[in-house]
Amino acid sequence: MLTIGVLCSGGLGLDTLKKIAKDYTVQFVLTDSNSIGIIDFAKSHRIPYFAGNPRNNKGYDFIKNYNVDIIASVNYLFLIEEDIIAHANKLTFNIHGSLLPKYRGRTPHVWAIINGETSAGITAHVIDASCDTGKIIHQIEVPIKPNDTGAIMLEKYAEAYYPLIKRVLYDLDNNQLKLTAQNENQATYFGKRTPDDGEINWNWNAEVIRNWVRAQAKPYPGAFTYLNNKKIIIDKVSETNLETTNVHTNGEILQIDPAIIVKVENGAVSLDVIRTENCTFTIGNILGNENRK
Repeated sequence: MLTIGVLCSGGLGLDTLKKIAKDYTVQFVLTDSNSIGIIDFAKSHRIPYFAGNPRNNKGYDFIKNYNVDIIASVNYLFLIEEDIIAHANKLTFNIHGSLLPKYRGRTPHVWAIINGETSAGITAHVIDASCDTGKIIHQIEVPIKPNDTGAIMLEKYAEAYYPLIKRVLYDLDNNQLKLTAQNENQATYFGKRTPDDGEINWNWNAEVIRNWVRAQAKPYPGAFTYLNNKKIIIDKVSETNLETTNVHTNGEILQIDPAIIVKVENGAVSLDVIRTENCTFTIGNILGNENRK
């Protein structure tokens, strides 16, 4: 049976690690110090683990005495160095949350929703020295439905990650692994997002704002705006038929009952789900940076 080392982070990494450990011998786990669920799982199943940044030989020094056929990376936070990449006897590969070569980089499913894509997917690819550039092994397309959030997409991914890993391992075990070079002419890259990146620009049109909001909706930190120096997190908006004129300013509150409706570039949106405390909305208030001190 193939022996495996797993590099993983977060809930998606934990879910996949549990499935791998049922069917294969996991020799070690590399994770980050905030992935407490993964650390606890490794402890309870007596799997040697390293939690922290693996660079500067820290990760390699931990794994170098473990003989593994495969190293599989699942939602792992860190880029890994060539000493770890080369350590597996047969294959070191990653599961990336996009249809490479498009959407290389971090949180690709969130970026795909923000950009209005109707499909995303996951890619099993060989890990090389660069970011998400290695040869493609297999891909699975995952549709993005009109109301899917970033969290919903991760739930879909969680269902698809392990079957994709099993497919890779089956092909490797049966000497039928096929590798396809990525087309650099089709490559796109999107960087890391932080909670501070979620501010809404009310000069955008309604559909752009809707995608921006749903991509980052709860349990993610959320898209946000400000009113009277108070932060308002918005988890869902919808387009409305309320008529607007050039007299109204983008970000202006046009209605508060039965729903809060805000002027945007091409009309108005309803704030359907919000997270805020002690904030009074008044018709004519303007949401955005100008309200901050």
